[in-house]
Amino acid sequence: MAPNLPPADTYTHNYTLSRDLNENLQQFLAIFDKCADIQYRPFEINVEQKGSLIYLSGMVDTKSIDLDIMRQFMESSITGDFVKLTDDIKHTIQSKLSFISQVSWANDFQEAVGYILSGDLALLMDGWNQVLIMNAKGWEKRAIEEPATEAVIRGPREGFQEDLSTNISLVRRRLKTVQLKMEMVVLGQLSNTNIAITYLEGVAKDDLIAEVKKRVGSIRINAILESGYIEELIEDNSLSPFPQVVITERPDRVVGNLLEGKVGILIDNTPFAIIVPGTFFQLLQSPEDYYQRYLVSTFIRFLRLLAVASSLLLPSLYIALTTYHHEMIPTMLLVSIASSRETVPFPAFVEALLMEVSFEGLREAGVRLPRPVGQAVSIVGALVIGQAAVAAGIVSSPLVIIVSMTGIASFIFPSFQLGLSFRLLRFPMMIAAATLGLYGILMLLLMLLLHMLNLQSFGHPYMAPLAPLRFRGIKDVIVRANRLRRFKNSSRTSE
Repeated sequence: MAPNLPPADTYTHNYTLSRDLNENLQQFLAIFDKCADIQYRPFEINVEQKGSLIYLSGMVDTKSIDLDIMRQFMESSITGDFVKLTDDIKHTIQSKLSFISQVSWANDFQEAVGYILSGDLALLMDGWNQVLIMNAKGWEKRAIEEPATEAVIRGPREGFQEDLSTNISLVRRRLKTVQLKMEMVVLGQLSNTNIAITYLEGVAKDDLIAEVKKRVGSIRINAILESGYIEELIEDNSLSPFPQVVITERPDRVVGNLLEGKVGILIDNTPFAIIVPGTFFQLLQSPEDYYQRYLVSTFIRFLRLLAVASSLLLPSLYIALTTYHHEMIPTMLLVSIASSRETVPFPAFVEALLMEVSFEGLREAGVRLPRPVGQAVSIVGALVIGQAAVAAGIVSSPLVIIVSMTGIASFIFPSFQLGLSFRLLRFPMMIAAATLGLYGILMLLLMLLLHMLNLQSFGHPYMAPLAPLRFRGIKDVIVRANRLRRFKNSSRTSE
């Protein structure tokens, strides 16, 4: 597919190819002015037949050009295989290069420039008013590795990389069926980024596929550098703190969602794929839930729900109880908290805010620093600063425990983007607790719940299948369904 480029007048006023080789080369020189990575390789087949190759260095396989293409020209020049007639030499050259996987013709400068910028090889010959385009892509790419943001305990350790064709093959290897469709779209007027919309025909609903194509096709932007550009432009409510699409580096997660009737979006130059629609409970699930025994997976899912509540509510509950609702705390615990806060000069809200901001700052520093140093800073820094703050009487010991438990809970989320949302919502919840106590927490929780109930992702309810309630789908949301029971039921039905 040739990239979508700006109008040809942007490049040259005379964009029709000539039969004169020198004239065409002059036009290309003008188009690629000040482009030091453009390479021109002139050659002669015989005295009367001259040509030139044009390509971008670093984006083509130069060994293949030297050993395959140029070698064919040189050998044919010596043996005299090429005929001199201009009309016949096109077919002769194309037959000589039949071993190349993709060969096509460009009819004007705009089309030829698009192919060259995509990493293809352009062949110009004297007497031609067309350009022969050959697939000789060969840029450097990263090896297939385990996903960095989604650690794997049990399951395939292959992760997406920055090359779109490799990512497509990782999905295709897991679904060897013609029902798996890959529709290509080019986005970005300057980047011309290839996008693959993938789905299972007959499994995904037609209206969902049409909606995804409509939203992706309506994007007008200069460049697509990462999947986050597309995510923000296609989601239903960009002002919501909750993610409405699923971002993943794991091919097995994409395939699992395709089998459930969802649509995947693979983007060139990024290892992160997008899955739509995205629901709250889907973001709390991991592919490994289906690789472990169902009792273990069910326990882990309950643990994640407890972590969600802890990550959002623990600091705010501490603030509310120690500020407004002392009667709800057991006497011995209240005495212990009061004695530990005797030397603290700040109210509970300021104390908790200082600790949370410090903890988030340390965590962010650990991410940005080099990996060996970052881990030491995030772990040792938290211990040292926490102990020093308690010894100095700036914060109390119970609050350090609360903040530590909250931090641990926020690491349990399978989806990093959902964890970020709850880290953000923790601060408004603390403000509500400091102003109105438990009433403020309850009011904000109700507001969040109403927002989540009204939220949709590509026409799909965000809280499905709990709201609206669907009993058939709820058996695999909180509790991981027993696959053996399903198999037995299907066997009895077939009998």
